[in-house]
Amino acid sequence: MADSDLVHVVDDDVDVRKSLGFLLATADFAVRLHESATAFLSTAPRSLDGCIVTDVRMPGIDGIEFMRQLRASGHTIPVIVMTGHADVALAVQAMKEGASDFIEKPFDDEMLIGAIRSALANRNQANAAHPQSTEIRGRLATLSERERQVLDGLVSGLPNKTIAYDLGISPRTVEIHRANVMSKMGAASLSHLVRMALIVESRP
Repeated sequence: MADSDLVHVVDDDVDVRKSLGFLLATADFAVRLHESATAFLSTAPRSLDGCIVTDVRMPGIDGIEFMRQLRASGHTIPVIVMTGHADVALAVQAMKEGASDFIEKPFDDEMLIGAIRSALANRNQANAAHPQSTEIRGRLATLSERERQVLDGLVSGLPNKTIAYDLGISPRTVEIHRANVMSKMGAASLSHLVRMALIVESRP
């Protein structure tokens, strides 16, 4: 197994660590388990390869601060953040801090494995230009004004109920607009949608 296929699992929940360790080992990844971001950072070598899967909520150094400290140390290893349904705002913040993806719990095993494979395959392109930005702007142009408002709410990390309240519409209507936005943007997941919006946002 090449070091480049190594996955570091960082989570304070021992059951989650063991479960993910077993899942990823059966998917032919080399896996190392870490009980906290502090433990990981204290033993991290100067050169890191592979990718990291971490929870956004952890005691001590949380997922967001973990990413900041990694970047401050010069590490560009891709980080996939796991988040609870109520933590979408934190997940969006993680994306803005440079996370390669976020996965909402409970997640499908294949979704996580796919996210890891994608992160490993694209890690050398993390700082490259995004040629798809023009295409993304074209898709954004197809959104109605209301759909764009819903998208802005999603990218801000707001839950459907809050977006509905802010816009004076029902949560069910927000769900419909959200589905339309996902379809028009060609987004396979909320993290994919957020990533596309951030690509355009970072390139005026």
